[in-house]
Amino acid sequence: MRLVNPSTPASLEAAVAKMRAAGVADVAVEVFRQAWTELAAGRAGTLAESDLEPVSQLDSLQDLDPDADPTALGRTAVVKLNGGLGTSMGMDRAKSLVPVREGRSFLDLAIEQVRHARARSGGRLPLVLMNSFRTRADSMRVLERHPDLAVDGVDADFLQSQEPKLLADTLAPVQWPADPELEWCPPGHGDLYPALLSSGMLDQLRRAGFRYAMVSNSDNVGAAPSAAIADWFARSGAPLAMEVCRRTAADRKGGHLAVRRRDGQLVLREKAQTAQEDAAAFGDVERHRFFNTNTLWLDLDQVAAVLQERGGVLGLPLIRNEKTVDPTDPSSPRVVQIETAMGSAIEVFEQATAIEVPRSRFRPVKTTDDLLLLRSDAFELAAGAELHPVVDPLPLVTLGEHYRTLAAFECRFPHGAPSLREASSLTVEGDWTFGARVRAVGDAVLGATPGPRPVPDGMVVGPDGAT
Repeated sequence: MRLVNPSTPASLEAAVAKMRAAGVADVAVEVFRQAWTELAAGRAGTLAESDLEPVSQLDSLQDLDPDADPTALGRTAVVKLNGGLGTSMGMDRAKSLVPVREGRSFLDLAIEQVRHARARSGGRLPLVLMNSFRTRADSMRVLERHPDLAVDGVDADFLQSQEPKLLADTLAPVQWPADPELEWCPPGHGDLYPALLSSGMLDQLRRAGFRYAMVSNSDNVGAAPSAAIADWFARSGAPLAMEVCRRTAADRKGGHLAVRRRDGQLVLREKAQTAQEDAAAFGDVERHRFFNTNTLWLDLDQVAAVLQERGGVLGLPLIRNEKTVDPTDPSSPRVVQIETAMGSAIEVFEQATAIEVPRSRFRPVKTTDDLLLLRSDAFELAAGAELHPVVDPLPLVTLGEHYRTLAAFECRFPHGAPSLREASSLTVEGDWTFGARVRAVGDAVLGATPGPRPVPDGMVVGPDGAT
């Protein structure tokens, strides 16, 4: 029987015991133990503006040879973070299975992109999913329909870990008999590193001859394998590289890349790591010009060496995410989810670097607003299953509360997205159901309604509504 260490808080011991009983890997337990200790001590990991310098200049994808040597791409594994359930859109299944274009889901597009990269490089590029327990079955059924994707010695997926949600006042694991699944949460995508190690996937990829990995969110349709970036990364000798984009006014609240003054190390600063007195500097997009797209390139040999040296615990800055145990019930107990971000590992790996990429490589879908834009004729599906914008700038889509969930969104666009090529923006405030061949023009607006209203077939929606 395992004895409780009297010097360790009982709340932590209860959480650790719960994880061990559920079969969570030892490495993940140790990562959680360290994060819990940091959380209990109130260490928020603040990065002061006085300790940082802005990133002045980076290599840029636009300066690289588009016909670069594809050798490095052929030694690259494509890893998709596939644990998301799309809860922000009212879903309870793998978000990557949502149709995006012409009946193709995020996962379908990723499969086609990998096939295109294989043809481009002559390599075997495996597509590997980091699944959660709740996304695994559905996603694997899709991959089973594509046996040509299999690579000898490399599993098609590995599981991210899980950890207990903690009561906000005691940091003890919450009990929720009404739905015990809600007692658990994912540890954020910073779990990538211990999960690669504990699952054996890191060893599998290296034994199969893969030196590099490109890791991205499954809902980012812009993150296609790139021979130019793979070649640049291989020649850099860096252990990790982050794809970043230029910040705009719309990105003021998002995290940014910076240089730590004392040692010149690149770091990622999130809003939660910023003191109030530094808020203005944090939001200054001219000073801190680059944000993380959450697409990383990893040298698997160097990552393995650092993980071995640190016992699998990288000590990434923690994110304290406070919610209710049942996200649909605001009266349920307040809980804390301990999370980490995989991009914050840029400060762990010496000589880590970054590359500036265009916005075309950052096309995440977080809301139904994003989904409508990607489904519209403002984009075209090009060779290699990449979505290319056909208008610049892209229109701004703002849908009201009637469109927040995927189910509600789908039933209000039964004929697909309206044409947005002539629109600067589309704002829908009321409960409107769109007919076929609807066009939005200029700053198109559909106002509030007392009840459901149709937008008839063939209508033009402009600043004054439908005509």
